[in-house]
Amino acid sequence: MTVEFFLVVPLIFLVLVAGVQVASVARTRIELLGAAREGARVAATTPDPAKAVEAVRDALPHGQRDRARISVSRPGAVGKPAKVSVSVNHQLFGVLLGGFSVEVTASASMYVER
Repeated sequence: MTVEFFLVVPLIFLVLVAGVQVASVARTRIELLGAAREGARVAATTPDPAKAVEAVRDALPHGQRDRARISVSRPGAVGKPAKVSVSVNHQLFGVLLGGFSVEVTASASMYVER
């Protein structure tokens, strides 16, 4: 009984850590998606792409603002979609296993109004 318990405990720990990491990536993806939507709103109403980039950075949490890569595509014609993409390298497992990162990306588009 004791041997089986000590064989199963590391497996349970590994499953719990993996679950926390999946939740962390999902949270990052949701944050990026919200920021991309905010940037798309600004890009759809303002012809200056720098304002859309600023809106995305303002919507991101402080830890991701400097690491985020943002691209804005805005056509000059009304009724065409403006697209904003945001990506960030998300660090997984921190100190465990030397740590590695995965790229998390989100994009949003809205039709140009002005």
